[in-house]
Amino acid sequence: MSGVLGGAVWLLLAALALLAGLVGFSGLVGFAVQRLLPPRGDFVQVAGERIHWLEKGQGPPLLLIHGLCGQMGNFTHTLVDRLAREHRVIVFDRPGSGHSTRAAGADGGIARQAALVADLIRALGLNRPLVVGHSLGGAVALMLALNHPDCVRALALVAPLTQPQAAAPPAFKLLAIRGAGLRALVAWTVATPWGICCSRQILKAIFSPHSAPRDFATRGGGLLTLRPANFIHASQDMAAVELEMPELARRYGELACPVGILFGRGDQILDPQRNGVLTAAANPAAFTLTLVDGGHMLPVSAADAVAGYIGQAARRLGTPEAALGG
Repeated sequence: MSGVLGGAVWLLLAALALLAGLVGFSGLVGFAVQRLLPPRGDFVQVAGERIHWLEKGQGPPLLLIHGLCGQMGNFTHTLVDRLAREHRVIVFDRPGSGHSTRAAGADGGIARQAALVADLIRALGLNRPLVVGHSLGGAVALMLALNHPDCVRALALVAPLTQPQAAAPPAFKLLAIRGAGLRALVAWTVATPWGICCSRQILKAIFSPHSAPRDFATRGGGLLTLRPANFIHASQDMAAVELEMPELARRYGELACPVGILFGRGDQILDPQRNGVLTAAANPAAFTLTLVDGGHMLPVSAADAVAGYIGQAARRLGTPEAALGG
């Protein structure tokens, strides 16, 4: 009996040592990433959050909202310089992403994030900008236009999430955790080593049929996803998608501003038919749809095409007359 008890104790000690090692490793990686990729922009207090933001260029304002597990580097890697030739471009890290905070107890609610974006627009003195949303940022942009129409002139969405999802895309399956306790446990134990080991497969999925740039981990901010806090907040965002997307999709007939949608036909993260064609048919008076060759990370892999699309949208959709239906 004592031998069995002793074996159980040693097994427990080994499990605790493994957990401690994983927690230590995850914390060390998070610290190293934070030092390697420090903030590049300024900070502004908005709705109790410290939001990291950056602007470049002059002209009519464009506000860019990134997607799940992303941050402003998804746009600054390739796209912002192209847009800044003719526009004042503002990019920011959504709350809980990149270097922006998410208050303790706050969730990743799409409506909450849209309200924060509205406050950010007011805080920065933007005059009804053209809002660009990529992936989950598309859902936030749509909620912004519905709940805060006075803040938006038009939307130009790139590979946007617009419809409820039956299941998480395989590249993000580990994020599909509902309980806060389990979410924290996974974040501080297996999420970081899993992200390191699976980084090639994840990048292949989100960039396919293109290849990810060699410097995406640094210049594109990809390494920031390895921090435990980033996993927790991205998992909260995923839970919010499940809860809020059905109601958001039911409201598209209420849209009062023009909305352009750009999708890559080879997108392996979001189905272009469901999130593009189906959505555009919900309100043909508001939506226009453009399909191009490419995958999900068009702002990086097809930056010239995206810049052209956004520039055209700014000219076609971004006038006061267009916003009023003229």
